[in-house]
Amino acid sequence: MVITLLAFGIATGFIAGFFGVGGGMVLIPMLLFAGFSMKNAIAISILQMVFTSIFGTFLNAKKNKAILKDGLFLGLGGFVGGLFSGYIISFLSNEELKYIFITIVVLAIYRVSTTSSKQITQKTNHNIYLLLIIGFIIGSIAMSIGVGGSIMLTPILASYMYYSLKDASSMGLFFVVFSSIAGFISLSYQGSMLYYEGSLVGIASLLGVYFGIKVKNSVNITSYKKFILTLYVVIFLSIVIKL
Repeated sequence: MVITLLAFGIATGFIAGFFGVGGGMVLIPMLLFAGFSMKNAIAISILQMVFTSIFGTFLNAKKNKAILKDGLFLGLGGFVGGLFSGYIISFLSNEELKYIFITIVVLAIYRVSTTSSKQITQKTNHNIYLLLIIGFIIGSIAMSIGVGGSIMLTPILASYMYYSLKDASSMGLFFVVFSSIAGFISLSYQGSMLYYEGSLVGIASLLGVYFGIKVKNSVNITSYKKFILTLYVVIFLSIVIKL
């Protein structure tokens, strides 16, 4: 099982770095296939996201520090929202969590498919309170189903808030830093965290993150959109098959 978890970590890290996601939407289906329960898979996923999001954001910020400004307010909202995740999980069954997960993926597929892949040139100042509210809502939902929130946040940033798809994905990964740490605190307080398994996956994921971000920076924006849609569809099919 150790080798399996390490392999999951490397694969998840690459996907997290390339797509700007926490990796939970990929890792959770893999863990379910490996025999973990939904709640245990969520715990491992959240700890893994702490590793990937911090390292991935460090690499992204070296290339574009602008993502840190608005991302900070989104992240603070996500942190507060994520603190409620342990309580939300305690009131929902494994099956209910799975169906929420599927719904989020379907909505993400729709929003990304209707988002232009052209580079956004319009600049606008965003209301910090709006960013905090968006972050709070996404953080509370995302951590409850074991994903970082980027799968919901990236389509919103690209569709409605004038960010390019690549910048939106970078901000999404920065957001995951806050939401995943909050989720980790909440699940630890509830006694639901799997420290050993989550650390194995998280440490292995660092290697994948490094190469994922390098590949992302070399891909054109039109192809990048197609890759994101492909990922979301594969995730949707895998979780439906498991159900």
